[in-house]
Amino acid sequence: MKKRGFYLALIATLLASFVVGMGAYTRLVHAGLGCPDWPGCYGFLVVPETPEQISIAQQLFPDAPVEVEKGWPEMTHRYIAGTLMLLVLAIVFQAFKYRKEEGQPVKVPVFILALIILQAAFGMWTVTLKLWPQVVTAHLLGGFATFSLLFLLTLRLSGIQWKKFPDKIKGLKRLRVLGVTGLLVVVMQISLGGWTSSNYAALACPDLPTCQEQWLPPMNFSEGFNISQSIGPNYLGGQLHAAARTAIHFTHRIGAILTFLLLSLLVWQTFKVSGEMSRRSRSSLRMFALLVLVILIVQICLGLGNIIWSLPLNIAVAHNLGGALLLISLVAYNFRLRRAEV
Repeated sequence: MKKRGFYLALIATLLASFVVGMGAYTRLVHAGLGCPDWPGCYGFLVVPETPEQISIAQQLFPDAPVEVEKGWPEMTHRYIAGTLMLLVLAIVFQAFKYRKEEGQPVKVPVFILALIILQAAFGMWTVTLKLWPQVVTAHLLGGFATFSLLFLLTLRLSGIQWKKFPDKIKGLKRLRVLGVTGLLVVVMQISLGGWTSSNYAALACPDLPTCQEQWLPPMNFSEGFNISQSIGPNYLGGQLHAAARTAIHFTHRIGAILTFLLLSLLVWQTFKVSGEMSRRSRSSLRMFALLVLVILIVQICLGLGNIIWSLPLNIAVAHNLGGALLLISLVAYNFRLRRAEV
């Protein structure tokens, strides 16, 4: 039986997916500084478009010419994120109102709200620190974390009941370790993807399977992964040298291969271990494992497409969303593995 707040959590999860997608779109069309201030845009609540508004905007921000086509993606992203915050506030209110009901989570909604508030701060710093890669990457990870936690909350409120796995099943403990490891590896790979994007390194290796027609091109890892780099003045377009960007891109490629191998192992072990389970338990667990595999394959193909077709916008946005879907598929997998213990 569904618990109170389920539909609110489901709507918030879907909205969070739009926030993630819109954030990716904003970043990829280079609109991260489409509005030089926060939370407004050139001192307005909407993007200035009339001659009078543009004149005022130019007086307030003489060093930031008004680009309406870049302002709207940025403001749309903020509007959707603000709506999500209001929705999560409603979820928190309902969670406290019915906190005495059995199985009603309170800590998770509160944590999600705190995370969204932190995300708002990161959104502000993204603008004020002019796309500093450390902040941009942290902002991306915060968005993925918010999406994943809302999805987890939706699962907890769904009221789905699964039969407990017998402890005698051989390999079950190993499967749980693999599930958590796979989740952590995907988080690391998403972090690498964020670092690649925020440093404009997605096209540092324009060919396949080599990089710049070499198996080991010149790379500068110390510069590429120097997270203590100074702030500013403006990171739009990136500031790293070619060898540093190549190191970032190359590492992301290696991470993709390792992620593929580990998750393939996870799926294989799932089918092997689940052979001793009941038919219903076996079917549900294998379904989640296959979901992970399908999303993984699509995500790899999207990554390859980014390189082959030089980062087309639709594929690049889909690749970002694919990372988010891969993450929540592993959240669902681990939820299935461990929820039955309770």
